[in-house]
Amino acid sequence: MGKKQVRQMRQQVRKVQPKQGASNAPGATRRQRERYVQSGGMLQGYAPDYVVRIGYVSIAIAVVCILVIAALVLFVPPLYGWPVAIAAAIAWVLPIALLASFVGPALRLALRDRRAEPRLVQGQLVGASSVSTSMGLGMMMVQTRGGVEQYLVPPARLKAVPGNQVNVVLTVTPNLKHVKSVGVMGQRMVGRVEPPVPPVMRRLQLLPVLTPVALALAAIIGDDAVAFIPINPSPVHAIVALVAGIVLGAAVYGVSYLVQRRMMEEVQALVPKT
Repeated sequence: MGKKQVRQMRQQVRKVQPKQGASNAPGATRRQRERYVQSGGMLQGYAPDYVVRIGYVSIAIAVVCILVIAALVLFVPPLYGWPVAIAAAIAWVLPIALLASFVGPALRLALRDRRAEPRLVQGQLVGASSVSTSMGLGMMMVQTRGGVEQYLVPPARLKAVPGNQVNVVLTVTPNLKHVKSVGVMGQRMVGRVEPPVPPVMRRLQLLPVLTPVALALAAIIGDDAVAFIPINPSPVHAIVALVAGIVLGAAVYGVSYLVQRRMMEEVQALVPKT
């Protein structure tokens, strides 16, 4: 057998080799988180104008936090010293960091979507539901050429979606993946029946919003409450204030993690077993 024939056989073997499945390695998990953030994170699927309004509110909250930090730096040192003032001010940086990490990427995508043209997504309807893990959004699953894709859709746009498998056309913004319109191609033979929403789903929708708020409040209350208690000397006072804020914030995070885990178990128990 000649070298040319051997080379051709090797190329054919490489072509028919199956693709490797999704990896659970830390690198793959990191890429999934990056894609999640690149699509807007927990604000994915919402209208760009709505996300912009949330961004303006977040900027106003950040400005208030900066003013509080300035007031602490000005008025606390004469009473308790600079170490305590710095410790009390550090807690107010946490809300700014949380807003920057959760709202900042989505705000940039929303500003892009306001200028960008939406794209068309066409495929076969796989399933739809008026409830999802995102507050105020439903869900659609569409079979496209690239595979099954999932979109978060305002429930008002799901009223025209039937229960049978028909072809649908979605108008989607390119960055936040906000579904602006839903078109149905074909006969609406079967009406879509919406089952009652379990109460656990409502609580699960609130958890991503309540957890950062509770975490920031716990850190601020724990830190600043101890900062305004007379303790000597000043460096020890500052350390105790920081430790109190960290412990209280970690306690809130741990409780939220356990609550989320319990809720996910309840949701999985509702899924019919095959």
